[in-house]
Amino acid sequence: MSTIVAFSVSPLGTGESVAPAVARAVKVVRDSGLPNETTSMFTSVEGEWDEVMDVVKRAVEAAGEGAGRVSLTLKADIREGVTDGLRGKVEAVERELGDQA
Repeated sequence: MSTIVAFSVSPLGTGESVAPAVARAVKVVRDSGLPNETTSMFTSVEGEWDEVMDVVKRAVEAAGEGAGRVSLTLKADIREGVTDGLRGKVEAVERELGDQA
């Protein structure tokens, strides 16, 4: 089952800046080899359900190093027969916007 997950993970109680923890999580995602992108608020990763959820689990563990508590926000799109949905969804919206120009 093709899955796109957008998630945000942040340790709690480790100070004001969470950039080092978020960087550890993003590194896990990038090292996974799965299609991904990171924006100011979320990291998205695409693949089969089990492999995507394994990456999210490892990213949460990496972000939580040294923290007693971690916050995770996750949104998933689970759909059969779709490949390259990470780009395809954006391209579909851009086509619509182009039609409206």
